[in-house]
Amino acid sequence: YAISMSGLYFAWYAGYPQSNFHFYNDNAEWLLMDKVGHTASSYLIGNFGYEALRLAGVDEKRSIWYGGTLGLAFLTTVEIFDGFSEGWGFSWGDMAANALGTGLFIGQQLLWHEQRITLKYSFHTTEFPTYRPDVLGENFLQQTIKDYNGMTLWASCNLKSLFFNKESKFPAWLNVALGYGADGMTGGFSNAMEHNGKPIPHFDRKRQFYLSLDIDFTRIPTNNKILKYTFKLLNIFKIPFPAIEYNTGNEWVWHWGYF
Repeated sequence: YAISMSGLYFAWYAGYPQSNFHFYNDNAEWLLMDKVGHTASSYLIGNFGYEALRLAGVDEKRSIWYGGTLGLAFLTTVEIFDGFSEGWGFSWGDMAANALGTGLFIGQQLLWHEQRITLKYSFHTTEFPTYRPDVLGENFLQQTIKDYNGMTLWASCNLKSLFFNKESKFPAWLNVALGYGADGMTGGFSNAMEHNGKPIPHFDRKRQFYLSLDIDFTRIPTNNKILKYTFKLLNIFKIPFPAIEYNTGNEWVWHWGYF
């Protein structure tokens, strides 16, 4: 924790002007895509914290509370860094999203001793970084964390564990996924008209809602430890499947293989 947070500070925050601690309301930015991103990040880091402690032999209850809150600890530190940075600020909206992700993991683990609803991530490249590379990313790696237009965050729900008994022959690995994304954004609160003197076309900002199928890799039986933990890593990502989209442009869109 100390090494990663120190590395983050000197790699990112130390290069920007500092200020007195202050707050910043960014709840209207990026059509809430950054908030669902915070929720998913807190959930996934907590999941890995729990798994790490269980692997080390820590009992279930302490693994849930100590490992499951790891995402909240990491992201709270990031918010404190933001609070001392002139260009950002401590966001209560971000903190609420972080707490939601942590609560989703811990709540399911306490109630069911398993994750029946898993938060996942998918990404595809878009045209928008062409117009704002400084904001949306200059290369593919940067775009995977900066271009909210290409991100989709999913709540992947395991059908068998939610609706069938253990003796059922229904496939244990089959999920239904509900996704949230956004499109048409070249700026946080509103779209930019130009960048470096070059005009930017008009884009309609839209929220997108998806329904698709998915695979829960952790429910595929295997006795191979390497394969088992490979499946856990793969489970971060939503698998490409056909999907139906509804967006706030009042459009229904069919995707043959959305990611």
